[in-house]
Amino acid sequence: MKGRGYDPIRLSEVVEKQVIRPTLKMPLRRYYRFRYSKHYGGIYTADAVGCNLRCVFCWSYRYITNPNLGNFYSPEEVARKLVDGAAYYGVEKVRVSGAEPTIGREHLIALIDQLKHENVLFILETNGILLSDEAYAKRIANQDNVHVRISLKGGSPSTFHKITGACEEGFELQLEAIRNLARLDANFHVSAVVSFSTNDEIRSLLLVLKDIKDSLVTTFEPELVVLYPKVLERLMKANLKPLLALTPKGEIVRM
Repeated sequence: MKGRGYDPIRLSEVVEKQVIRPTLKMPLRRYYRFRYSKHYGGIYTADAVGCNLRCVFCWSYRYITNPNLGNFYSPEEVARKLVDGAAYYGVEKVRVSGAEPTIGREHLIALIDQLKHENVLFILETNGILLSDEAYAKRIANQDNVHVRISLKGGSPSTFHKITGACEEGFELQLEAIRNLARLDANFHVSAVVSFSTNDEIRSLLLVLKDIKDSLVTTFEPELVVLYPKVLERLMKANLKPLLALTPKGEIVRM
């Protein structure tokens, strides 16, 4: 890729070698914890290690930049922990968070397969960059037990570059993933980090989404950066000031 910043596809390849361990059966992946969360009305979560972006505001920055943290688990082990945790807390949704779950596609597909006959919905939270590969997107879209949430990093290529450090072409990869999922009639919706975007930029983004599929506008989910102490420290160091953000207590603040 051309332009300023790192290539997220290349970074995906580097990170995969660090957080995925091939085996004769199915690849293992690094995870650092399993937990219940109130998101989506209650969900049980596996927090993974490693990402192909370096978002300054990421709450899990330590675990996306340090590939040696956590332990390796098989898809079967992760699925069992998710199912058991969901049953314990009385919820029917599970997810992988804290990282980019599409890194290590065979591990992810095997995990989804393991959950297929369980009474849970797997919510795939992803930046979508690797789903710009239509063949990969098709393997996800064909799964009945998966809902995809693509999180756009900003509302334009320039904002994407500013808050992730990646080349602007990475934003187009995110949009291509959305186009792929729309063509494949997948179960998905789009969110976007809007803390660093003007109203005009968000309006322009919504027009792009509407052109892809009308329902993407009605289901659009705006995201605000949460100002955890370490996040605020990184934002100040990078001289980045969100227009809107959330305090750790969930209060909206203008900066």
